[in-house]
Amino acid sequence: MEVMICNTINPLTSESVKPSKPRFQNPTFTPRRITITPPRVLAEKSSSSSSAMEQLDIERGVCIPFRKYTPETVRNRVLESQGAILSLVGRGVEIVWSLGLYWSTLMYDCFVGRDQEVVPFRARQLRNLLCDLGPSFIKAGQVLANRPDIIREDYMNELCILQDDVPPFPNQVAFAIIEEELGQPLESMFSRISSQTIAAASLGQVYRATLRETGEDVAIKVQRPGIEPIIYRDLFLFRTLASFLNGISLQKLGCNAELIVDEFGEKLLEELDYTLEARNMEDFLENFKNDPTVKIPKAYKQLSGSRVLVMEWIDGIRCTDPQAIKEAGIDVDGFLTVGVSAALRQLLEFGLFHGDPHPGNVFAMRDGRIAYVDFGNVAVLSQQNKQILIDAVVHAVNEDYVEMANDFTRLGFLASGTDVSPIIPALEAIWQNSVGKGLADFNFRSVTGKFNQLVYQYPIRIPERFSLVIRSLLTQEGICFTLEPDFKFLEVAYPYVAKRLLTDPNPALRERLIQVLFKDGVFQWKRLENLITLAKQNVTKMSGNPALQVKNTQLSRNRQFEKKLDLTETIKDGARMFLIDAGIRRQLIMALTEDSKLHIEELVDVYRLVEDQIDMPSVALEVLRDLPAVTRDFMLSWSESVLSDR
Repeated sequence: MEVMICNTINPLTSESVKPSKPRFQNPTFTPRRITITPPRVLAEKSSSSSSAMEQLDIERGVCIPFRKYTPETVRNRVLESQGAILSLVGRGVEIVWSLGLYWSTLMYDCFVGRDQEVVPFRARQLRNLLCDLGPSFIKAGQVLANRPDIIREDYMNELCILQDDVPPFPNQVAFAIIEEELGQPLESMFSRISSQTIAAASLGQVYRATLRETGEDVAIKVQRPGIEPIIYRDLFLFRTLASFLNGISLQKLGCNAELIVDEFGEKLLEELDYTLEARNMEDFLENFKNDPTVKIPKAYKQLSGSRVLVMEWIDGIRCTDPQAIKEAGIDVDGFLTVGVSAALRQLLEFGLFHGDPHPGNVFAMRDGRIAYVDFGNVAVLSQQNKQILIDAVVHAVNEDYVEMANDFTRLGFLASGTDVSPIIPALEAIWQNSVGKGLADFNFRSVTGKFNQLVYQYPIRIPERFSLVIRSLLTQEGICFTLEPDFKFLEVAYPYVAKRLLTDPNPALRERLIQVLFKDGVFQWKRLENLITLAKQNVTKMSGNPALQVKNTQLSRNRQFEKKLDLTETIKDGARMFLIDAGIRRQLIMALTEDSKLHIEELVDVYRLVEDQIDMPSVALEVLRDLPAVTRDFMLSWSESVLSDR
């Protein structure tokens, strides 16, 4: 049964939720037309048809009826004419010959026993081969650079330097595409356009121009001519080849090889449609509209199409130039705090994040803001995925490795029903070795390296959206190291996570605070003090950024950037749970009377940490306002418990 809906139900409040304007900001609803299919039905469909696309929908928690990519669409597009079939055969021969020749050299290396010593050379050879085979293979190589479940680490390291910088195509061709796509002469739209490309990549190239009507500087992104049929043709061949590798893929990864191709094809065709990129920019603008530390360029949709995108020009400093950033008077530590917070907000708050934040796509503004460009490659995490990620953080903090392993299954890294017991000791070793010496010695690259070895040993598949998460975090950590070699990523990330656990408007996230504060049924007073201290640290660093010294009163009133830690909702939640939840009430009372003594000293220490952060009369007033609802819930809970005892 599939039902098209315009409203949905918030599973946390059981209230009807109406579509809001920004996509992906509302945690329970996406204003695109979405098919909600009951999980039981999805499971039945998956078991009966083994559809790769249906499996993707199950993992994501939503079904999207309209896609740029489906295997059927690609097949129909490629086989639409006799000439296209001949082209397909020719391309297939070229690919099979090139890859077959490379594979034969690998087999020869194994036969003569030199396969390990020639790895660096063969890895470079693979990178060059992918470049020669064209844009589809360049993009595939960039994906493989983040897929330890598919390719070994030494090859991944070589593919990490794979660039899609290619010679630009002629200006005359690019300008003709602009005029054809927009239906106007170039001179009528722009008073000036650069004679040289600002950047050239495998899918398109960028010019700088000035709008004739307003005098604003803009960037014009133009797609390479004739690239779409090439991409469709290669995707068809990729999936055809994958169908012969399903058996190996199921054995090694627990999924069909076709599913991996479908994930890749979906993202690649989205990148080809610049109208989707313009929508992505609108979503990012909406998500960060009240955040004066982040700059998102606006898209000029009236001057854009599927092959041309005109956007606001960003006059910033490349993040690979630390000297220029310092000369501009930008506080590097403050800028890095802003960057890490912006990245984590995308991942854990919005569920819509930049999938390719390499140094050419991230800039430092002279007023301390961070700016992002190029939104063709973005990824979406459902509310369910975000909550599981938060659960994984909580389980890591509590050193609950059994649940960490189960989180991998829930996120789609492991096939349902996989025995996780062999993975638990490996997870424990990775985490303890990574944080054993404290936050100062933790970095994502070292953890990812150890995780890559785990992935290569067990049937773990990294879903495409999470490979983008890993690449995004690694890339941004690399930018941080470029600007500050001694930068400690977690020393910035932990305060942000602590602040979210304590103050997030989502009640489900604040409920996870209880899981963090209790370990083996014992209340962790020191952990609560550390969380408050870290959260205050995040507020102090963020509020000191020059970009926040704005005159706009609406922004200055934004609670998210207040100079104090707003714990009002958390205190209200605590009071509500104490009255309603008998289990929580018992645990809190035990926390205060543990070891046959009153823990007044610990309670006083916590109060001293927050007394300068909260206005107690205002908090008390908020609690009183919420008292009728709390009383109602208490009575309902009490009556249910009485009835259940009979």
